[in-house]
Parts: sequence; structure tokens; C-alpha cells
Amino acid sequence: MAGWLSLMLVVAVAGRQATREMDVFQIMEMRSLMGLVLLYPLVRMAGGWSALRTHQLPRHVGRNIVHYAAQYGWFLALTLIPLGQVVAIEFTMPIWTVLLAALFLGERLHRWKLAAVVLGAIGVAMIARPAGGAGIGAGQAIALVAALGFAVSVILVKSMARTEQAVTIMFWMLAVQSVLGLLPALAVWRWPTAAGWGWVTLVAIAGTYAHYCMASAMRHADATVVVPMDFLRVPLSALAGWLVYAERIDLWMALGTALILVGNLLNLGRAPTPTGTGRS
Repeated sequence: MAGWLSLMLVVAVAGRQATREMDVFQIMEMRSLMGLVLLYPLVRMAGGWSALRTHQLPRHVGRNIVHYAAQYGWFLALTLIPLGQVVAIEFTMPIWTVLLAALFLGERLHRWKLAAVVLGAIGVAMIARPAGGAGIGAGQAIALVAALGFAVSVILVKSMARTEQAVTIMFWMLAVQSVLGLLPALAVWRWPTAAGWGWVTLVAIAGTYAHYCMASAMRHADATVVVPMDFLRVPLSALAGWLVYAERIDLWMALGTALILVGNLLNLGRAPTPTGTGRS
């Protein structure tokens, strides 16, 4: 999860920079195609091409249609609202994930897990509140819908991680999304500058290995343990927004961050040690 947190911060900053000269569809397509190349060393480590075989192709396709739409919304929101706010709103996702995992995966919803989610959600609400008391704008709404899509995607990853290797899940994510995004990307294609190539390559590298880290984490712990840890990305993203884009951090950000950290400490302090039954 430490790898996921660090790499997703890189994706957020590099993705925002790339959108300054490229359409979101193009960025996502280039990221998927580059990711397939970057995944090759992990495929070799996992046993070669045989590691990519799956008996769950329809589930892979369904999961990645949802994930593709959510990812598009996330990148689009980066162009509309502050970085810290995008990531904060994204973290309505763990609320849905924990509940869906309990309902559909049979994971136990301990009170400490529930406390972590509730405290994290309150912290997120403090950070993501609309400025000046205004209602939720287009950027916030898009980020919220993306969060719901990510929650569905995480649940499907967890259900597949019981039988699929992390590299298998990653390969089919990149393969399906590269097919889905080809025509939309060609419709808006423009050749990037040297800087544009650099930013989108950084998105591809960080994004590919971030999702590998997440899929690996899902094989070693319950979704209801892994996902609340991801709340740490909210204050880290706000800090990145302040350092890179001079986005303001106020008292509400500090209070929200404190609640998120407390929630994670409660959850991790009571988390059961995972057994080896979920490993390949």
C-alpha cells in the first residue's frame, strides 16, 4: 500500500500536467499501451505468458468498462477543481467499498473498520466542502461519480484476486482499456511535445505499478483493511497541491487530515493478521 500511495500521487500531478496539452482520452490510451510494455518484466517474474490465462474474462471486461469510465471522470475532474479536492471526493469510494465488500464478499464489518470509514468520511467532507457554501459543481459531481465507479472496480478486483494473480488482473485491465479507448483517442489525437511525452510516460509508469501494488495488497488483506489505508492519499495530495500548485491548505484541511489519520490508526491497530490462504 505504501507503493500505491506514492505512485498515485505521481499519477495525479503528472496527469494534471499532461492534460494541459492532451485530451483525457489520449492520455488514457497512451498510458494503457505503454503499460502493456512496462508490465512485461512482471509477466516474466510471474511465470511467463501462462500467467495471463484467465477463466474470468467476462468479469475482467465488465470490471474494466466500469474502471475506464471512472478513470476518465477522475482525470477530467483534475482539470476542473483543485488536486486535493479531487482526491478527497474520490475517498467517498471507501465508504461504498467497505459496505459492498461486507454485502457481496462476506467480509466481516468490525466496529473498528466502520469507525475508520466514518472518521475518514468526515475528514474528507471537511476537506472537500465547496467554497463559499456553494452547491456541488460539475467538477465535484464528476469526481463523485468516478468514486462510485472505483468502488465497484475494487470489489470486482477483490473477488478476482482470490483466484487471479496481480499481474493477470493488471494485464487484462490494460488490454481491455486500450481497446475501449482506441477510437476515442484517435478522434482527439494530437502529437505531444517533448514535455508532454515525459508527463504521459510518468503517468504510465506510476499508474501501471501502482495498480500492481493495489492488486497485490488485495491478495494479502481484506478490502476493508486495505481501502481505509488509502485515506492517507487525501492529506498527501493536498500537500502535493500546495507544493506544486500553491493550492491553499486551511484549518478544515488540517482537521480533516487529523480525523483521517486517527481512523487509519484505529483500523490498522485492530486489523487481523492475514493468513496465507489467499496467496498463489
